[in-house]
Amino acid sequence: MNWLWAIIVGLVLGLIAKAILPGKQQVPLWLTIILGLIGALLGNWAASALGVEHTKGIDWIRHLLQLAGAVVLVALGDRLWVGMRGRRHRVT
Repeated sequence: MNWLWAIIVGLVLGLIAKAILPGKQQVPLWLTIILGLIGALLGNWAASALGVEHTKGIDWIRHLLQLAGAVVLVALGDRLWVGMRGRRHRVT
């Protein structure tokens, strides 16, 4: 069940990250989920490093760090995806 929640969180964070970034991203949905999931893990790591992993009430700082990680990874992933796809089309 934890993997199902991880996929859902990755999807939600990835889609929010795509909505925040300007322009149209070309990264596919499966990669958006993976990048959102990795962004969530990076946000959790940063929150624990800052000592704000668990707070009373809603962990807004942790959630914002997760979203920031997803935004950065989706932006980088999109650039890499476009670069790789463009190179492959030029070769053939």
